[in-house]
Amino acid sequence: MQEIVRKVLTARVYDVAIESPLDPMPRLSERLGRPVRLKREDLQPVFSFKLRGAYNKVASLSHEARRAGVICASAGNHAQGVAVAATRHGVKATVVVPATTPDIKVQAIKRLGAEVVVHGESYDDAYARARELELESGATFVHPFDDPEVIAGQGTIGIEVLHQHPEPLEALFLPIGGGGLAAGVATLVRYLRPEVKLIGVEPEDAASMRAAFAHGGPVTLPEVGLFADGVAVRRVGDLTYRLCREALDEIVTVDTDAICAAIKDVYENCRAIAEPAGAVALAGLKAYAARVGPGEGGLAAVLSGANLNFDRLRHVAERAELGEGLEALLAVGMPERPGSYRRFITLLNGRMITAFSYRYADPERARIFVGVALRDGEGEKRELIERIRSGGFDVIDLSDNETAKTHTRYLVGGRARAVEHERIFRFEFPERPGALLRFLESLHPGWNVTLFHYRYHGADYGRVLAGIEAPPEQGEELRRALDELAYPYQEVTDDVSVRLFLREG
Repeated sequence: MQEIVRKVLTARVYDVAIESPLDPMPRLSERLGRPVRLKREDLQPVFSFKLRGAYNKVASLSHEARRAGVICASAGNHAQGVAVAATRHGVKATVVVPATTPDIKVQAIKRLGAEVVVHGESYDDAYARARELELESGATFVHPFDDPEVIAGQGTIGIEVLHQHPEPLEALFLPIGGGGLAAGVATLVRYLRPEVKLIGVEPEDAASMRAAFAHGGPVTLPEVGLFADGVAVRRVGDLTYRLCREALDEIVTVDTDAICAAIKDVYENCRAIAEPAGAVALAGLKAYAARVGPGEGGLAAVLSGANLNFDRLRHVAERAELGEGLEALLAVGMPERPGSYRRFITLLNGRMITAFSYRYADPERARIFVGVALRDGEGEKRELIERIRSGGFDVIDLSDNETAKTHTRYLVGGRARAVEHERIFRFEFPERPGALLRFLESLHPGWNVTLFHYRYHGADYGRVLAGIEAPPEQGEELRRALDELAYPYQEVTDDVSVRLFLREG
């Protein structure tokens, strides 16, 4: 431990790295009832803390080693750090990345001057290939985490946190992939400020350090989830394990929804977008705060990176509200008769509907899939479910059902064989409370809603697909009712996708 502390205190990182700020998170602090700060390593030149350790390692190499070049394996962030360090010192760099590496990281590595080799489906595949190329070329392998110089470079984050947070700090939360950041920072902070709790955080589906703690040494997980690709490591390092075992107080794990919710918190408080691995530590901080409750002690987390593919934001936005407990997904059963939907909507008491999917299937009983926005989480959800049940409807809570969250919410549809004279329309609903109720009230009591599909997407209007069963002789009356409703609409009864998947024959 003392040797690592010495290396941290003498590490060379500031030729290329910045002292990143420790930003307050006012909205989250108010919600959790305690001061929260975020160490902004996403503001480094390569948008990740990995620059520190990689540069410190390359800077420590002899002239002979530099002439032979360097090689590394990485999911992306470490590789960018190696590329910057190598370019700075005039060293040839080769980087092996798995095919799952986000393209934004691959392109950044190339722009920084390194040669990129894509190999395998996981970090472990890339690591094995990099070791083969090391033997073939004689280049120096720059390990992404299990190297004293790399660990020391990452440990400089700890020095900065202690300088920037002189007031009492109850706990510091550190993301863990291979363990380099956690080992370096925790060792330094444990040595200088032993009263601070040091808590490592891992995704539930990539908890390799927790497995090592339970086993008494590093073990290789059979597989890891790849959502938080920057910490998706099947086996932690031998050195990082020993240091973390000595310095960490505990390890907490978080699921994908909690990570997505933390990404949203970063945006709302700092107007920055973290990559999933970057938000892992903050998700752990929130889990800890929920467990211990409000207090005076400060909490801090390291935001380790922001190299996020833009298309990943779609998934993050979908899951963030569920991770925060601010959306309920419900399966609601009701009588298949006029007025049931209006009565159900009134029971929501003005709450925003985030999803509403229904398809006619039974002449006696209807089943809808509905998402409802919540303000106060679990307690409000229980109260809402009881209110709906008291109104005469049966309810099944699907908020924690992975199949419902990932698939079923999009698949409520199909052909309604007993429906005659069905017409299908696309609508643009205004995104405001009461829009759905106004639509239902505009329809003739004798008309039957046979299909309804809506999902909130953050636009200024909601896209709705609806089926209405009305006698052919009332077609003109239906058209007038929709015109008077004044929601932009288009009939798509004969659209090819409607004919293929929603209409009989």
